[in-house]
Order: sequence, then C-alpha cells, then structure tokens
Amino acid sequence: MRVRVWAGLLLGLAVVAPAAAWAEAIKIGVLKTSGSGPVYIAQDKGYFAAEGVPAQIVFFEAGAAIPSAVVSGDIDFGVTGINAGLYNLAAQNQLRVIAAQAREAPGFPNNTMVASNKAWDAGLKSFKDIGNRSMAIGAVGTPPHYSAVLIAEKYGIDFKSIRTQQLGAIPNVVNAMIGGQADIGVMPISYVQAAIQAGQVKLLGYIGDEVPYQFGGAFTSVKATDARHETVERFLRAYRKGTKEYHDAFTGNDGKLAFGPGSAAALDIIAKNIGQTVDQIKLGISFVDADARLDVKDIQHQIDWFKEAGMVKGDIDAAKAVDMRYAIALPDKK
Repeated sequence: MRVRVWAGLLLGLAVVAPAAAWAEAIKIGVLKTSGSGPVYIAQDKGYFAAEGVPAQIVFFEAGAAIPSAVVSGDIDFGVTGINAGLYNLAAQNQLRVIAAQAREAPGFPNNTMVASNKAWDAGLKSFKDIGNRSMAIGAVGTPPHYSAVLIAEKYGIDFKSIRTQQLGAIPNVVNAMIGGQADIGVMPISYVQAAIQAGQVKLLGYIGDEVPYQFGGAFTSVKATDARHETVERFLRAYRKGTKEYHDAFTGNDGKLAFGPGSAAALDIIAKNIGQTVDQIKLGISFVDADARLDVKDIQHQIDWFKEAGMVKGDIDAAKAVDMRYAIALPDKK
C-alpha cells in the first residue's frame, strides 16, 4: 500500500512539475473596452499565472499603436481591433493573428457611430445621412474606419464624400464630437457612453446591428510564434479560459445578449479594469466567441478592402496574416 501511495505522489509531481516550473512574465496590450474582458477575467482569476506566464496588462489609448508595440518588443501580445497596420506588419513577416477578440454582432453594443449635436440639429439623424459629412476617428485603417466604410457601402453612399479627420487617441475623438468639430464619429461605446448619457452627442446606432464582422483579434510577433511556441500556447490556454467565461456570462443559448449567472462577477472585473460603473458597462457588451474562434473569411475581406484603398501593401492574405498553428477558424456559415 505504501509503495502505491508513493508511486502516486511521484506521478502527480511529474505531471505538475512542468507547469509549475515554467515561468515567463508577459505583457498584454489592450484598450479599456468590454471586448478586452476575457483578458481581464483571465488575469483576475489567475489563469495566466497558473499557466506559468504571469501577465501585466498594458493599457493603450489607440488600438493602432498596439501592433507596433508587439513588434518592437515593448509588449508580448496584443488583444484589440484588427487594423491595416497589423496587416502591413504581417506582410513584412513580423506579426501573426493567433485568436479572435470581439466580433461585431447584432444585439451586442460595441462600436458606435455618433453624431455631434450640431450635425444632428442640421439633419443628421441616421446612418443613411452620413454622406458629404466630416468624420472623426482615431486613425485611418482602423476598425472604426472600416466600420464606416461598411456602413457607407450598405446605404449606397460614396465613402469618398466623407471627410476623414484622424485625431489619434480615442478620447480626442470624443472631445471633437462634443465640441462639434466633426459631424460623425466612430468609437467603442465604453469611451462615448458618458457623453451620450449627458446629451453631449447623439447615438446613430451600433455597428454590429448593421454590418457584423470580425472586429478584433489576439496577435503576437512572428518571433514568438516560431521561437516561443510554449509561451504562445500557455497564453492562449489562459486567454481561452477567459473567453469561455466571458461568453457564458453574456451570451444566451440563442446566441443573443443575456446576463447569465456569471455576469455579475464578470462585470465587476471589467469595471475594475476600465474605470466604469457596472451599469455603464451593461450598455456596452461586446460579443466574444467562447473558444476565440476567428472568422478567417472576413479577415480576407478586410485585407482585400485595405489593399484596394492603398492602405495595405505587399504579399499578404488571410493565410499569411493568421497563424493556423494556433488559431481556431470559425466554420463557414451555411
């Protein structure tokens, strides 16, 4: 009996030892949005530490800066909206998408299009009125920019008639809308919700209700995908635990927004990280796939448009931008 007990203990130590012995601190770049909720949950629940990759969350004010920070080595992983800069870095063989972040989906308020009060009073009341207007965004080639393109296409509006203002950080976009310096603005609800509630801008609608698409992704450097395989795998295991908990907290069996049994705890974690109240966050919940599956087909559509617009250059397609050694593809819709 004693021999069997010691054998069992030794076997248990053999199984546990590799995970316990592994320790590589990582930095993860995000924006302060609900779509980053899985990262916050994984961090708060200790999933990264348990995988041997204790994490530091690094907050950015502009998603366009995160891919460059990954390539420079300032951070190890980025989890945010996918943009043209990321695709250009992928074309240069420096960056790869390895999982999904948020998707724009009906019923899940993520990115918004808002109108300044000045433009609203002048007749800008809906998406179909955005032609021949000025638009404030953080930067061209970003998800807000691409979102506006899709909206314009849907309503038969010549996107070239919209005058684009690049203002860098998202708070600058909010301030420009409040001040009436632009007619329309596209940004995450978490940044503009307070201004909407205060009547400082008018909500035209949510992007996901109009033009669903793969908004965000998790990505890392090619150096990491090739030389730090174990670190990438450990990051993804912890991250996917976060996406599963986030999904189950906010998505019902019908795929629609619902606040499940785990939603209270998840909301508290998100609130702690983005500095908003739980009631504010409830108004801006993004859809996140439980397994962080990536809509690779939509990634290709994005690349095609960015190439056509001259924002992405070089030899790049979805097969090169996404590292399928790590990513899980979302099945094609039937």
